[in-house]
Amino acid sequence: MALPPHTRSTQLDFPTAQRYKSFMPYSSSTQNLLDGLTEPQRQAVTHIDGPLLVLAGPGSGKTRVITHRAAYLAWTATQPHHILAITFTNKAANEMAQRMQQLDVGRGLTCATFHSFCARMLRIHAERANLRPNFSIFDQADQVAAMAEAVARTGLSKENFPPARILNKISAAKNEMISWQQYADDAYDWQEKRIADLYAAYETVLAEQNALDFDDLLTKTALLLGNDPELRDQLQQRYRYILVDEYQDTNHAQYLIARGLALDHENLCVTGDPDQSIYAWRGANLHNILQFEEDFPNAVVVRLEQNYRSTPQILTAADAVISHNRKRKEKKLWTANNDGPAVAVTECQDGHTEAAYIASQIRQHVDAGGTFSGIAIFYRVNWLSRNIEHALLQARIPYQVARGVAFYGRKEIKDTLAYLKLVANPADRVALTRIINVPTRGIGKTTVDRLLNFAAQTDRPILDILSNPKEIPDVSRAAKHLQSFANLMTGIAQTAETNSIQDTLEYVVRYSGLLAMWNKDTDKEALGNVHELISAATEYDQQHADGSGSLTDWLQQISLVGDVDAIDHQLGAVTLMTLHAAKGLEFDTVFIAGVEAGLLPHERSNNERADLEEERRLCFVGMTRAERSLTLTSAHWRNVHGIIRRTARSLFLTELPKDSVTWLNIGQEGKTVDHDDDGQRPASANDYLTWQKGQLVRHPTHGIGRVLWIRPASQGTYAGIHFAAEGEKTLVLEYAKLELIEPDELP
Repeated sequence: MALPPHTRSTQLDFPTAQRYKSFMPYSSSTQNLLDGLTEPQRQAVTHIDGPLLVLAGPGSGKTRVITHRAAYLAWTATQPHHILAITFTNKAANEMAQRMQQLDVGRGLTCATFHSFCARMLRIHAERANLRPNFSIFDQADQVAAMAEAVARTGLSKENFPPARILNKISAAKNEMISWQQYADDAYDWQEKRIADLYAAYETVLAEQNALDFDDLLTKTALLLGNDPELRDQLQQRYRYILVDEYQDTNHAQYLIARGLALDHENLCVTGDPDQSIYAWRGANLHNILQFEEDFPNAVVVRLEQNYRSTPQILTAADAVISHNRKRKEKKLWTANNDGPAVAVTECQDGHTEAAYIASQIRQHVDAGGTFSGIAIFYRVNWLSRNIEHALLQARIPYQVARGVAFYGRKEIKDTLAYLKLVANPADRVALTRIINVPTRGIGKTTVDRLLNFAAQTDRPILDILSNPKEIPDVSRAAKHLQSFANLMTGIAQTAETNSIQDTLEYVVRYSGLLAMWNKDTDKEALGNVHELISAATEYDQQHADGSGSLTDWLQQISLVGDVDAIDHQLGAVTLMTLHAAKGLEFDTVFIAGVEAGLLPHERSNNERADLEEERRLCFVGMTRAERSLTLTSAHWRNVHGIIRRTARSLFLTELPKDSVTWLNIGQEGKTVDHDDDGQRPASANDYLTWQKGQLVRHPTHGIGRVLWIRPASQGTYAGIHFAAEGEKTLVLEYAKLELIEPDELP
């Protein structure tokens, strides 16, 4: 993408802040916005023209600063519709919009996630992007189906080129704005060339179905801004003040969008914290925030270091851990909050003991006057929740698992929505093939293949062909079933044109045969989930009673839902979620389970400093969600996919300050056992002091390997070993049963 040189225009066709003040003078209402703000917060809120970087530590009032800044701009510098506020989750965007409404900002201000903003722009300017405005947004399952078709077209096998794995590679390329042509040019071996072929075929499959994946929403918008100066000028005139939250989580495409929108006026305010950048695995580029001052040399930098959320003990512990990272901007977190209990580190005998301990602590907390809704349990990987959920059930503790994406991934939900997706976008073959024979209608795979082939040969819309199925070769026996399906889709489309989304959904459920199928199978869970979906549609209808809603918009809205959107704080239940999903939330009491080597930091992240630093940031994010109480738990023995493994203490636990942390060791019967925490490596670690990078070793299971790196820690010696048959593994030498291979043993 080619952006014009980064220069500041001196001939802008809109009012400057000074000129607009004469139209809307400073008032007592404006002063009310500033009341109660600290000096750094006030500085960020009242900054008008030019780039602004707000380095906001956790719990430092960042959302308040963003919303008050938007209100201040709307009252003193510009009109609300010239302000664009972008964040990363629907929850954050909704919360921001509600706060701005309370501040009486006025109508017209745009508050959205990156993806929803881009989807809206692409629908409005579809022709410029070579799209049709009713494009589908494919979720992960839809993308896998599209990639499976691409694999088949290229004559490759799904066993050698698993669709999900190939999609990860393509997603990484798209995040860096690398097209399939560039990917092909850079391919350096046979496998990379085949991936380039799959990338090209996948793009063709998407284009044929008028569909985009999540990455396309960003990349195509970035390309529009870079390649269409006329449109870029229009958008810069519309969005004259831009606020981007969580800037440390932006990828290259998002960086180009933010910079492209602010290219001339430079009124770009970004807020974030390098210490909370935890999404490198999905393309986030930490350097975007670290190098903001290089991109904008005249940028004003404001540091928000006062924490309003956590106790001094929690803050001290979190700060001690994150201080070991190198790639960060130095800041000293502090709080005026009252003291709280020491951070607790509890090492348990095994995963069952750990889960039972957490449940018992929750029960004690609630019996002492606490609430279930104020408690959260975080973990690095989803499978850790299994034991915890079982323990909570046994203790009769209500809980909810933050899996909003999983709800829309359930079969009954995807089946129901596929009917609506096909109505909204008749070119959506993934939706068609999903429901053309669900419930069973006597339309087999052979018939579907012949239908699709005939559509491809004649270049006609599939639903048009279905209206006269007898013209499809060799489908005479199934023609009446195809005609019946076509009539059903016509009825749904007519209902959608004149009725609410709730009514349309109820029509689908009743007349498609789905309801009869679920009743026949006595599938009460499916019925309950679909009722929940209908409730979501009802809520959307009520929010758009003025007629501003549409089926396409609702489908887009739910396609961009995230895990955190499923949390109901009014439910009166403990919340379980991954550390990644915990970003942006806060709870009175927090448990972080599985804080041990191989889980946190994750075993895939110990070989590179950048990976280890991201894991440390993830731990920091989890710790700073806690307001009053923080407990870190681990297990000496862990059942990992059916294999009992000895674990080692997490490196991050060794970085905690002793004066604000208490240590506890829980035995198998739940009893406290003696625990010696002298902070020193165990004596057996001395056996490995002479081991060096490059030495050959032998493992009883993995065979012969070579030492890649060694890192001593308090509870063991970590090492990266590359095994010929299995690749690199991170092991704890004290427990790994490795032996050196002496030179005279080699053949």
